[in-house]
Amino acid sequence: MTQTTMTEKPTSSSIVLRFARLTPNARGACWMVLGALGFAINGALIKYLAYDGLDPFQIAMARAFFALFILLPFIWKAGPKAFRTRHPGIHLLRGVIGSVAMMCGFYAVAHLPLADVAALGFTQPLFTILLAVILLKEPVAWQRWLATAIGFCGVLLMVRPGHHSFDPVMLVALLMAFGIGLSVVLVKMMPREESTTVLLTYFCIASLVTTSIPALIAWRDPTVLQWLVLAAIGVIGAGAQSFLLRAYKVGEATFVSPFDYSKIIIASALGFYIFGEIPTIWTGLGAAVIVGSTYHIARSESRAAAVKRSS
Repeated sequence: MTQTTMTEKPTSSSIVLRFARLTPNARGACWMVLGALGFAINGALIKYLAYDGLDPFQIAMARAFFALFILLPFIWKAGPKAFRTRHPGIHLLRGVIGSVAMMCGFYAVAHLPLADVAALGFTQPLFTILLAVILLKEPVAWQRWLATAIGFCGVLLMVRPGHHSFDPVMLVALLMAFGIGLSVVLVKMMPREESTTVLLTYFCIASLVTTSIPALIAWRDPTVLQWLVLAAIGVIGAGAQSFLLRAYKVGEATFVSPFDYSKIIIASALGFYIFGEIPTIWTGLGAAVIVGSTYHIARSESRAAAVKRSS
């Protein structure tokens, strides 16, 4: 009679089985952490390529190219439906704005500590609220206005305009968050029946065209290793985005959304161990205020959605 040892390594099938037995919220949290890890790794790879001599705009174009390459099988499967829409103008505008935001993000990653970019990126919900009020005329309760104002106070703590340590590149990172927020509002302006494939197809094409213009001006032939890293950025970026969508699909938004803030911790660790970046106390304070305000906004939006579904 044989006896299994306690040191027996779990197989891939057993790991999948254990994962399937987790509660939906636990699985959603795992997906969210994986997504945060993917985005943080992508930031480190972008900074590595920038240190290695590639222009951030060139990296952004490669990211758009490989994202479109990954999407091609889905476009082929959908056929003409992948391009069928009544709102091509909004799609193209969203693609241009989103690609400009991506280029701003890549430029910020190349010149700022990874932790700073991650923290400032969490201001996107704050910009989304402001833009939704202006463009969509959405009503906003005073509690969300207060949380938004507190969030921007956190931005001031990090950026510290007028201080001798003020870095103008932080404004570029905020422009990235603003562009992403505007892209979200543009999606809300389209009907719900607009398919995900159509959204991704127009966005990827517009991104590739938009990023190609500055990338070709600053073009430098990548080495074989750099091409591999560029491809990895595209694949990891697409994977991280899918992990994020899975997290919100299987878990409750109020439970899984705080795990996205692990991105700051992961980015800080990668920045320290790879590039020797040490976050300042102002980064920590500002990030805490921004995270707290955006978490409150996420909770209030989830509660409002629950009330709307039950009514």
